[in-house]
Amino acid sequence: MRRDDFVGVKIVRGLKGRVPKHVMLVESETVPESFIEPIVSFSPTHILMIDAGLLGLEPGEARFVESFKVWQESTVPISTHALPLRIFCEYVAKETGAEVALLIIQPGRTDFGEWLTVKAKRAAHELICILPKILQETSPR
Repeated sequence: MRRDDFVGVKIVRGLKGRVPKHVMLVESETVPESFIEPIVSFSPTHILMIDAGLLGLEPGEARFVESFKVWQESTVPISTHALPLRIFCEYVAKETGAEVALLIIQPGRTDFGEWLTVKAKRAAHELICILPKILQETSPR
């Protein structure tokens, strides 16, 4: 309901059925902490969170950010999650031993509304096409 803030969910939905079995997709919206137990049970070696965040980029631009940098650098991504992502990332990394990274997409609009802007929709489409190829190249545990 906050326009481009939905881009992460859009990407995860677009990846369903397109990723290898060793990849677990979680559509957590604003409450990733509700999925800690299933994530820990899956025993991941790597965790990639995909979210909209304010990085001062052009709308639709995406950046990989190592989770520890979320709270160490001056350009901290801001999001609408109930639990700040930095706390979630720190906790899930501790519980799983996995490497955690974020894929942050700069939103264009986050006002109330149901549709992604053209730039966010384009970014989502590109990432839905690219990520399965990258994930296919990773070796199973």
